[in-house]
Amino acid sequence: MRRPIAFLSLLALASWPWLAPAQVVAPSKPNIIYILADDLGYAELSCNGGDAYKTPNIDALAAGGLRFTRFLTAPLCGPSRALILTGRYAFRTGATNQDACANLVRTGAKAEVMIPTLLKKAGYATAMIGKWGQLSPSGTSAEWGFDYNLYYRGSGIYWNSNVVKGMTRDGAVRGNPDTYVVNGKTMQLGDKQYMPDLLHRHVVDFIEAHQKQPFFVYYSLSHVHGEILPTPDSAPGKDGAKSEERAVELFRDNVVYMDKLVGQLVAELDRLKLRDNTLIVFMGDNGTAKPQAERATIGGKRLEGEKGSMKEGGGLVPFLMNWRGVAAAGKVNPNVADASDLLPTFAEVAGVPVPADRVLDGKSLVPYLKGEATPLRPWVYNQLGPNWYVRDAGWKLNQAGELYDMQNAPFSETLVPVDSKDAAAIAARTRLAAALTQLNPAGGILDQGDGSGRSANKDEKKKKKPAKADGK
Repeated sequence: MRRPIAFLSLLALASWPWLAPAQVVAPSKPNIIYILADDLGYAELSCNGGDAYKTPNIDALAAGGLRFTRFLTAPLCGPSRALILTGRYAFRTGATNQDACANLVRTGAKAEVMIPTLLKKAGYATAMIGKWGQLSPSGTSAEWGFDYNLYYRGSGIYWNSNVVKGMTRDGAVRGNPDTYVVNGKTMQLGDKQYMPDLLHRHVVDFIEAHQKQPFFVYYSLSHVHGEILPTPDSAPGKDGAKSEERAVELFRDNVVYMDKLVGQLVAELDRLKLRDNTLIVFMGDNGTAKPQAERATIGGKRLEGEKGSMKEGGGLVPFLMNWRGVAAAGKVNPNVADASDLLPTFAEVAGVPVPADRVLDGKSLVPYLKGEATPLRPWVYNQLGPNWYVRDAGWKLNQAGELYDMQNAPFSETLVPVDSKDAAAIAARTRLAAALTQLNPAGGILDQGDGSGRSANKDEKKKKKPAKADGK
């Protein structure tokens, strides 16, 4: 099989020194496709043991690549995406809550550097296709270094308002699903257009247009964020069916449709003969949303916590890497990792240095791709709003000094008494306390939100909002 990347080619040269440089054809840089599912939790993939849903195409990527069982990110989409794209923890960037993500520094010496900006230095064409808004609600994804941009505001955009009215029980339209923006031009979503299909088509078109040069695609899916609506493949609702039953059926349809689109994208890479030179990464942006959490079980057991929670189910997400012919196939990685690891990973794959003028919190996952099994980092960090914790493979310590035994995670986490005499617990507390001291989140940018991780301080919002005239 082909070995398309530079670091493997160098290994080959070291092994076969009799090959003269003139005999070696320099391979092209590998393509990177990063697929980010919205509100898809760990237990909603069948390859992770999920009971309720079948995801054969994503499972096939996992079977042919590397699947992680302890990969964490921030428990809400905005802080999670800031962490993904900057490789820096929230107390460094200020992206501690959903509203605060809009305040990331975009200009000047202190501007945050995002993945596409780095990869463009290595000659990559870059695209952001899908959900965008939290990181620059009044601007565009182009501000962050993407060459090609298709984005919509909000979450859970599937059909336009005319179609949605006929699908919801109350005829209400939530959000603003009528428009999207392509390279600065506002477009109308037609009555027969399904946003996930539209996104898929633009991803394929971008890949086809840039197949002669390395490309990076940040593919931010609509699925499976609510409000959950029928897909083009959904059967009509049965007369008399309970709304709860229909909701369960439709969510399953959405998971299946998402999986189908992933399979179609992989098929396009095969058709274009790009598969062996493309790293595919699939990930969820936070844990399972609350309406689905009770059904997101593994072996009949619900995960503890969900989206927005600092429990395991809030930040634990599906994560897999597939690189046919390069990454070891069928491997399951139990080591802790988090979303800050993505920027250094993609930088190493592309052969570009990471910024040296700021602290980067992640570690490149490339050694895992090459078969390394030894942990690359002893712990990971997670934060939402004013709450944070460090976690290693067996323990978790939060900002309040509470230590949790995580041996039964993700199904339960056991609070350890402060006066515990257990030697392992004492050692874990000492070890993780040292990690928090090293990080010093309290010495960074403190959260100024309402404490939920979702909103800015409501009192401050009221102060800034113009007062209404009497009687209006």
